[in-house]
Amino acid sequence: MKPADPAAVSADRAARSTGVAMVVHPVLAAGERRAPGMAAPAAVRAPAARLDEAIGLARAIDLTIAHAELVTVKAARPATLIGSGQVERLGGVIAERAIGVVVVDASLSPVQQRNLERAWKAKVIDRTGLILEIFGARARTHEGRLQVELAALTYQRSRLVRSWTHLERQRGGFGFLGGPGESQIELDRRLIGDRIAKLRRELQDVRRTRELHRSARKRVPYPVVALVGYTNAGKSTLFNRLTRASVFAEDLLFATLDPTMRGVTLDSGRRIILSDTVGFISDLPTHLVAAFRATLEEVLEADVVLHVRDISHPDSDAQRDDVESVLSDLGLAESVERGLFEVWNKIDLLPEAERAAALARANANRNCVAVSALTGAGCDALIERLDQTLSSQREILTLEVDLADGRQLAWLYDRGEVLSRADRDQTARLTVALDPPDVARFRRQFPDRLH
Repeated sequence: MKPADPAAVSADRAARSTGVAMVVHPVLAAGERRAPGMAAPAAVRAPAARLDEAIGLARAIDLTIAHAELVTVKAARPATLIGSGQVERLGGVIAERAIGVVVVDASLSPVQQRNLERAWKAKVIDRTGLILEIFGARARTHEGRLQVELAALTYQRSRLVRSWTHLERQRGGFGFLGGPGESQIELDRRLIGDRIAKLRRELQDVRRTRELHRSARKRVPYPVVALVGYTNAGKSTLFNRLTRASVFAEDLLFATLDPTMRGVTLDSGRRIILSDTVGFISDLPTHLVAAFRATLEEVLEADVVLHVRDISHPDSDAQRDDVESVLSDLGLAESVERGLFEVWNKIDLLPEAERAAALARANANRNCVAVSALTGAGCDALIERLDQTLSSQREILTLEVDLADGRQLAWLYDRGEVLSRADRDQTARLTVALDPPDVARFRRQFPDRLH
């Protein structure tokens, strides 16, 4: 009998794993050139913070962390990324603690992943694979599951080199599965390609459906306010606070994956639609962003984008840069350059002196509000500032309306803010502030009034 492939043994062990994991974050030694997939220099993001984030990602899929450490990489090895001495040392820790899963917080090539699994006799997943696991666990809607599967298959297609022995076998063709002599690896790659093509067609249908929904909302029409931010910044907790909804919100990375929308009435009586979106993260793989583009397009259509930041996080500034980078890639570079409206969340977690300083900085910035979504502190100020921001976008119109046209007068009073009115014998001269969507709706309903 042919001996079992070590990688196959690793896969079997992973299947029977109790979820005991080790998290390793490789750090490039000072002066060495950064390898693809490795963390940014410490000046941008502290290695300890990156390790903590990786631990949080692992815990998000219920892994029990038995060991976590930073591993210095003097020079990236093509075969294993980290040095042979580190591989051997960590192998001892894995065996001693009966660890079944090793999370390497970097992008591993298929060869590196296979070699580490063989050396450690444990399942090895890299940062991309871990994020995909979380996305797969979090997706609830049909659209979300389609997006996750597309991203996972795109990732998996490049990993067939990890394959076990069956992928090297030849198979005879039956006319509909492949020609004579087609190898299993070629067949698997082709089947994955066919499934990816089908998923992209289905997601294109989802995109068209979303466009129809957006068109319907424009006819309503209410301004759309989108919450964006780094994962675990507290977007869903803030969403629940403002809408009195019960969207799933936990102290977990990527607790929200599927977009959620709710109506909110501001103090002025204005109605808005608040949208909660998937969180961003550093080094988010390109194909993951591409797969979730249909969801993230909701942000492109928003009238106001609120960037929710965890101001208590030591890497809050670096997280801001990561979010702005993704938004720029999505087509919001102009808005990012102008400066997004920022919500500094979790001020309740700051020490008293730092909290006072943060509140002072936020109050001095007209595009910033400091809040605690958990306690509700600052949320009233956020609603007021949001109302002011939307009001500043209103168009001022001067209209002559027939006093007998009660329908038109009622519409203007209901939808807009009447700034002044002067009645004459048969007409009323009104100065009205209207949101841009309401201007479009007024033009459709009363085409003879605006030219």
